[in-house]
Amino acid sequence: MSQAWRRLAQKTSAVGLVSTFVIFAGSLLALPAPAQAAATKQFNYTCSSGPFSNTLISVGLSAPDSVTAGQGFDLTVNIPSLTIATHPTSATTLQANLDMTVTGGTAATGVKTGPQITTTQTSVTASSVTYRITVTAGTTTKVSVKPGDLKLAFASNVSSVTTCRPPTSTTDVLDVPIGTGSGNGTNTDVVEYKCVGPATTDTQDVEIKVEMTMPTSARVGQQFAIKWKGTYTAGKELKAPTTGQTITAKVFAYASLTGISGLTSATGEGSTGTITAGQIVTLPTTQIDLKSTANAAGTATVKPAKVNFGSDTATGNQPKIECTVQNESELKTYTFAVGNASTSPTPSPSPTPSNTSPRPTRTATHTVTVTPTQKKSQTPKAGADTGGGGEMGPDGRLFIVTGTALIVAAAAGGLIMRRRTIRG
Repeated sequence: MSQAWRRLAQKTSAVGLVSTFVIFAGSLLALPAPAQAAATKQFNYTCSSGPFSNTLISVGLSAPDSVTAGQGFDLTVNIPSLTIATHPTSATTLQANLDMTVTGGTAATGVKTGPQITTTQTSVTASSVTYRITVTAGTTTKVSVKPGDLKLAFASNVSSVTTCRPPTSTTDVLDVPIGTGSGNGTNTDVVEYKCVGPATTDTQDVEIKVEMTMPTSARVGQQFAIKWKGTYTAGKELKAPTTGQTITAKVFAYASLTGISGLTSATGEGSTGTITAGQIVTLPTTQIDLKSTANAAGTATVKPAKVNFGSDTATGNQPKIECTVQNESELKTYTFAVGNASTSPTPSPSPTPSNTSPRPTRTATHTVTVTPTQKKSQTPKAGADTGGGGEMGPDGRLFIVTGTALIVAAAAGGLIMRRRTIRG
């Protein structure tokens, strides 16, 4: 009997070694996949004149390492620290304008707003601005971005410009391969806005993470509400004008709706709180109800839309600052159902039996119990990405649980073998 126990313990210990490997493999399977990397390349520039004294700077361009044809991606322009030669006469912001040539796509070029600058600053810290690149449908290999002149100025004095130029003979470009990448934002809830106002020359690039909650009992002919809440991306906040214009403390948020005839948008109003010249215009900390009414049943598809700040009228139809969406094709979509108006059916009266009526036929009713088939869990639609869930089968956690059980068994076997050996 002791020999049999010893053989069993030896086999169990061997299994324990295998189980250790199982746990290690399961741990690897349980790890999340790495995030999509970004491709970055540095470009040398020679600068002259204007409010900055830098003569040589290195500008970095960053983009996703893979994009999808027909989609878009963000090109980040990393500007190094700059030394101020001529101080601004009033508080202002840095303005940057990069020319570029894009092969395989198009760029939304123009002036971008950088960090704030005071009258006492001697330098501007390193910063970045973002340009949206749209990949041409049918592009199959790569998108190439060749940077051109970079112009730097104070927003308060755009006539004084420091112009930085790449070497005339350079052929350097940033290549972004066409692959299966998501385009750095497909189905994103971060909305990129171009904000204009109060004057037509006042433009800002603003990013707001928009979270929306759909109604659960919308009915035809009855007003429904979509819950809206916005949070700025750090460094991409909307700032009030520094001089000359005041803004009422109102924000008007919109959502675009498709899928039901005649239902195109919903809108709601919130309060921004006190607005200070030159400072960030705060967003409401509570949800805003975006309201509308459907005249037909169906399924509505919802996306974040424009946001307006301040108003010249009580209804906000003439905003002081109007922000329009720049990355509409990449935004996350939501859906909700609109049902027909609920009505209570009138019960049919029961017929009065007659003595001359034929005797009714007796009908026997049998109750059949059906065992439901097992349902597979489904990944939620139009919400947060949760991975494959129940549809993907077991993952690394199954290996970890199995391996742990085997190690416990191996330990027990080792103790048995040790006790048998001591007893001889």
